[in-house]
Amino acid sequence: MAVLKALILIPIVAIAVLFAVSNRTPVIVELDPLNLFGEGLPLSIPLFVIVFVAVAAGVIIGGCAVWLAQGRYRKAARVAAREAARNRAEVERLRTSGPPGQTLPIVSSIR
Repeated sequence: MAVLKALILIPIVAIAVLFAVSNRTPVIVELDPLNLFGEGLPLSIPLFVIVFVAVAAGVIIGGCAVWLAQGRYRKAARVAAREAARNRAEVERLRTSGPPGQTLPIVSSIR
């Protein structure tokens, strides 16, 4: 698993470093392109910073969207886990509640 991760991450990191080194030239970013608030605030930022921030924002927004979309499955898993724990406790209670010295046989429903 670690080797596979390294085989994937090393080229990605190498490409990101090469991109950052080749795009160090500052570009002017205007945060108010429509001049709604008068004179905007121009920022001089290297291009690679803008791209990395945009990619990071996309990853965070995408992760949040997936997390929210899968909420119903997490809830169903929690409910199923609670029900399984209750069922296990009930089986154990029934197994030990018989007459002394007699225990119920363990029956598996797996075929």
